[in-house]
Amino acid sequence: MYYTKIDKEKCIACGLCQLYAPTLYEYDQNGIAYTVKDDNKGLVPVEEKEINDFRKAYTSCPTGAILRSTTPFESEENNSK
Repeated sequence: MYYTKIDKEKCIACGLCQLYAPTLYEYDQNGIAYTVKDDNKGLVPVEEKEINDFRKAYTSCPTGAILRSTTPFESEENNSK
């Protein structure tokens, strides 16, 4: 099981993540990618039916902006405490 989110500082808006995994990634008004299902928090697991698309996007990202984890990412609220 994987969790994913985008490191927005690394994203160059190349479009590959949305091309390969459109159910996982979308772009904000500035053209920067984010995860659709949890608004880029990395708390919702990638569904089994999306794993192949996720892997293609993850390995294709030229800047390494797509992050993955086997556990949910820490929320920003928890990191600020």
